[in-house]
Parts: sequence; structure tokens; C-alpha cells
Amino acid sequence: MRKHITYILGIVVMFFITNSFSQNRDKDTISTGVINVVKPYTPTISDAFKVKEIPSIDDKETATKKDIKYNIFSFPVASTFTPAKGNAAVVEKAKPVKLFDNYATLGVGTYTTVVGEVYLNHAISRTESVGGYISHHSSQGGIPDLLLDDNFSDTKINVNYATRLKDLSWNVEAGLGQQQYNWYGLPAAMVSAASANDVKGGHSFFDVHFGSDVTFENTYINSGSFLFRRFGDNQGSGENRFVVKSTVDIPINDVEISTDIEFDYLNGSFNRNYSTPDELKYGNFQFGITPKYELKQDDLTLILGVSVFYSKDTEASRSNIYLYPHVTASYRLVNDVLIAYGGVEGGLIQNSYYGFATENPFVSPTLNIMPTDQLYNAYVGLKGKVTSNMSYNISGRFNSDRNKALFINNEITATTQNYSYGNSFGIVYDDVKTVSFAGEINVDVNRNFNLGIKAEYFSYATNGQAEPWNLPDFKGSLFLDYQIDEHWFAGANLFYIGERKDQFYLNDPLIVTTPFTVTLDSYFDANVNLGYHVNDQLSVFAKANNLANEGYQRWQNFPVQSIQFLAGATYKFDF
Repeated sequence: MRKHITYILGIVVMFFITNSFSQNRDKDTISTGVINVVKPYTPTISDAFKVKEIPSIDDKETATKKDIKYNIFSFPVASTFTPAKGNAAVVEKAKPVKLFDNYATLGVGTYTTVVGEVYLNHAISRTESVGGYISHHSSQGGIPDLLLDDNFSDTKINVNYATRLKDLSWNVEAGLGQQQYNWYGLPAAMVSAASANDVKGGHSFFDVHFGSDVTFENTYINSGSFLFRRFGDNQGSGENRFVVKSTVDIPINDVEISTDIEFDYLNGSFNRNYSTPDELKYGNFQFGITPKYELKQDDLTLILGVSVFYSKDTEASRSNIYLYPHVTASYRLVNDVLIAYGGVEGGLIQNSYYGFATENPFVSPTLNIMPTDQLYNAYVGLKGKVTSNMSYNISGRFNSDRNKALFINNEITATTQNYSYGNSFGIVYDDVKTVSFAGEINVDVNRNFNLGIKAEYFSYATNGQAEPWNLPDFKGSLFLDYQIDEHWFAGANLFYIGERKDQFYLNDPLIVTTPFTVTLDSYFDANVNLGYHVNDQLSVFAKANNLANEGYQRWQNFPVQSIQFLAGATYKFDF
């Protein structure tokens, strides 16, 4: 019954659907067409299926496995092999170098040269130590064709005390020195041997100094120092200098400004002027402050600052205020391989009798002392490490100095002073601009081989003086240290100084003369040394200086000793 009802309903539904399609077809105005779709025949291969049924074996010859019973008989076997025990490999260690706190050196050489030095240091406790040293270098001279003695000596004594605490390190020292030289540079063409007998060319210097420095940790005051020095000579000259320096951090709006503070007082006198018997006095007081802000960002380091100096000439009662730039920058272009740097700096340079006599011991005790105003010192350069053992530095500079101090040969006068025969040097001041280029290479291989090469070229422009007196146009140097093996060591020091200009002037009222320029030849000086460590405490050495055997003139009319040899020993010890 249900099947008949289903059939009847299906026929009715099909009737309505067919009638509906026919009505729609009568209303459709789009013409009909026939489209034949042709598809190429693409045969396929059906997958193959393995028969997974395991066939049954119906073999009458198949028999069951029999059980086999057996026994293993063990018996010892004679063997002569004995395995050796393994030993851990031993790493070869270098013998630790024994360090000593004290040493003494003594050497003698040609020209009756004596070199000696004793250095002592003693640890009072873990945080305190006391030490000192004595050094001496002298020669009895012997330079040929001189009219005066050329012997010299240089002796220094120094004691110090140091302490290191949790938040500060403190050091105090005191010392004295004595130097003796001769104004032996008499121009032989102008001074006879008879006249030279009346010249007493000895000139001695002495100095006493006392100073201290302290370094703080985790405070706004980073460091501080002071130094007092009394300097004089056997001609009645005397000079006092007192210098105080400090570096502090000044916080401003969460930014710390590093500030250098300097106080420099200088006062001195000479018994006479060069051409008159009038006493010559000088004095200068300086106070300077240099705030600096350091900015670091990635590979760039920039320091922005300015220097302000107040200076007063205590003898002339004149005072001035100076302003200088203090800007430096460095940028790592390629890590440590290539670093570009540059800056513009300036400052007020305090000149002194002690400084001039240290640089040129043949000065006369009649100097005009005043400070040098370095308007700016601009420089750019590249530096870095080619390898872990080799570094380089290339730079260019442009300096502008107002009242730059220049050594000049004193004129020959009719006075009877021991330094008025053209055998001493004075100081003149001029505005000098300097352009220089420098290159440097340093090599350090395993601390056994050190090599340094440096070359500098200079070009000067003066304002009032005819030449940049006694300033070289080129400097070159090479130093070498080589630890050959455990016992032998060697070293060398070579330097080259280019041409310099100086002045010669015969100031005689009976003869009309004018100053003329003298060109001092360039010179090359080579020094080598060789040593042998007898043991941890005793070493012997030999040195040879001025191997080119040139009696060159570092200063006009002052030839140096030619080739020199020296031998000695060094002994290290502890108390």
C-alpha cells in the first residue's frame, strides 16, 4: 500500500515540474543550440594489490626440529700480555717570571761616562708602600777642537709614599736634582784661545720639588694634585712654581659635566738682563676651568667643551681673559680596524725657566718669561689595528700660537759675561702657524718583539721673526726591543732630525754687522744595545750610541760626542 502511495506522489511531482519547465521554455526568447564536447581518451592503470594470504604448507617431508644438547668446557690460556696503565698528558708550563721590587744599575763607557741608578720599593702593608730612586749620568767630555770644557752631570733623588684604600688612592713624593753643564759652544772663528782662557763656562742648575696626587672612587671629585718646585742656578737665578689641578663631575639635570680646574702660579728673577746689569723679574698667575660633556652613541664618541683662563702678569699688573675651544670626536668606521678622529683644542701654556733649561741646557740666565697663547690646535686623523699585533696612526694638524717661544743663539757682545760670546741661547716670541703631518706604526708580537716607527713633517709661517728658529722641518724615529730567547735581549733606537734655522750676530759697535741666518744640517743618530740575563737577578748589557760617528750640532756651535760605547750590569733584589 505504501509503495503505491509513493508512486502516485512521484508522478504528481514530476507532472508539476515538467509543466513548470515547459512554461518557462515558451517564454524564453534566446535561441537554442547544440554544443558537442569532445575529450581525448586518457587510459589509466589501476593499482595492483598484493595478495596478503599466506599459503599453507602441506609437505609430508617436513619434520619437527630436534633438540640438541651440548656443554662448554672452559680452561685457562697462558698469556704474557700485560696492559700498561694510561698516564695523563702533561701541559708544558712556562717558568713563572720572578719579579723583584728593587734593582741597581751601573755602567761605564767612553768619554769617562758613568751611569748609575738605584730603585727601591718596600710594601709596608697590603695597602701602603714606600720607595725612592737615585740616578746619575755624567761624562768628563773630550769632544775635539773645543776651547772650553764640555763635561756634564745630571743627578736626581726622589722618595715617595703611596696608599690604596677602598675609595681612594693617595701618593706623595719629594725630590731634588742637580745638573751641571758648560757653555762650551764658542765660535772658534770669533774667539781666540787666549780669550777663551778667561771664560768660565760652567753653569749649574738645582731644583727641589714636593707634590701629591689623589684619586677618588664613586664621588663627584675624581682626582686632585699639587706640585711645588723651586728651581735656580749658580748665576743667582731663582724660580718658584705652584700648580694645583683637579677634575670634578658637576651634575646638571641628570647629566654630569666633567670639569677640569687648574691653578698655576709662577714667580722668578734673574740677576741681570743680557745686555744690561738691571735685574729681570717675571711673574704670572693663571686660573683655568674646562667643562666638558661626553656623548656616546653606538660607534660615535663626542666631547663638547670650552676652556676659560684668567691670567695676570704680576710684574706688569696686566690681566686678560682667554677663551678656547675644546671639542673632540672619534667614530669607529670598521670596529677597531679603522677609527676616524679629530678635534679643535686650545690653551694657555705656562712657560718657565725650568722648562726652557730642561729642553735646552745652554740657555743664558737672562730669559724673558711669558706664557704662550695657543689659539687653537686643530687635528684630524685615522687610527686602528691592522691585526691584533699591529696598529697605526695617521694625522694632520694645524696650530696657531701667539707668543710662541723660540730658542735663538745669543748675539756676541762686548760684555764680559761667560755666556755673551755666542755660546748661549735666549728666547724670542712670535706668532707662529704650523701645519704638520704625522704617521706612526707599532708592532707588538707576543711581547717578545716591539717595533715602532714614526715620521712627522712640519711647515711654519712666522709673523715678526725671519725664521722659525731651531724648529725642524722633519722628525723621524724608530725603536726596537727584541727578546731573543730566555737569556739574550737586544734593542735599537734610531732618530732623524731635519734642517733648522738659527741666527748669528756679532754686535760690535766698532764693526758694522747685521744678523744673518745659519742653516743647521740635518742629522741621524743610531743607538743599539745588547744584553744577557745571567739569572733571574743579574743581567749584563752593552750599548753603542751615535753609530754614524757624526759630531752633529743639535744647537748652533755645540757639537755632540761622536760614537760612544758603554757596558754595565743590573742586579735585581728584594729586602
